Amino acid sequence: MKTKIIVIVGPTAVGKTALAIEVAKRFGGEVVSGDSQQVYRGLDIGTAKASPEEQAAVPHHLIDVREVTESYSAFDFVSEAKKAIEDIQSRGKLAIIAGGTGLYIQSLLEGYHLGGETPHEEILAYRASLEPYSDEELAHLVKQAGLEIPQFNRRRAMRALEIVHFGQDLENQESPYEPLIICLDDERSQLYERINRRVDLMFEAGLLGEAKWLFDHYPDVQAAKGIGYKELFPYFRREQTLEEASESLKQATRRFAKRQLTWFRNRMQVTFYQIGEPGVQDCILSQIEEFLDD
Repeated sequence: MKTKIIVIVGPTAVGKTALAIEVAKRFGGEVVSGDSQQVYRGLDIGTAKASPEEQAAVPHHLIDVREVTESYSAFDFVSEAKKAIEDIQSRGKLAIIAGGTGLYIQSLLEGYHLGGETPHEEILAYRASLEPYSDEELAHLVKQAGLEIPQFNRRRAMRALEIVHFGQDLENQESPYEPLIICLDDERSQLYERINRRVDLMFEAGLLGEAKWLFDHYPDVQAAKGIGYKELFPYFRREQTLEEASESLKQATRRFAKRQLTWFRNRMQVTFYQIGEPGVQDCILSQIEEFLDD
């Protein structure tokens, strides 16, 4: 029997953490972070980690599991998330995956085999090369490769092309999970307003000092390339004013949110919930209850 898990995804600043904590409290769960940046110790404000109070209220996993000098990949996430889910399940608790890194969460849920002989970077590069193709162009490539895909969609087409390109080393493993995937969204102007406000609050909380520490000590590490830090580096180099750097960060975050939504819409089978609609949280909690009771 597959393990039932709750998966909460969506763009940055939409409210994933708050919902995950509410679900955990209601159904006896623990949260597994699905965020590629929250793994780094010392990078708390710019990565929007759950606060110490929130982490004390509900156990969180895969937060602060790497030094900023270390790398982290989808393969690392899948391996460590599986262990966390097994641990949570062994104690009779519900695992709740919450985050916005689509590649990581999709890899976990669909059983991708990201190890083997093929370097992970090559796989990612090939995936990126397929993204600009329209559905019609992808369908043509699939036909050229001699493949047949029932109920054609972009996700299945791109995965089939990856397997043909790299060989059977990439064949999917059977996923051990039965997920209920909830994707939060909001009206675009409201989402952008939430993002802008979050950035302002980050500055008030000390983001500048956190980013300056990273700039002074580890400017070239993988962690420094994340949104929330690299946009402030021009200010530290005196190439921009603080106001210009702040606006650059807001713009980069808004663009990132748009890319996240595109990923979840095109690459994963999710149910969208508009958080601005009245009663939406009660609707989500009811659906989770039905899912767990089924």
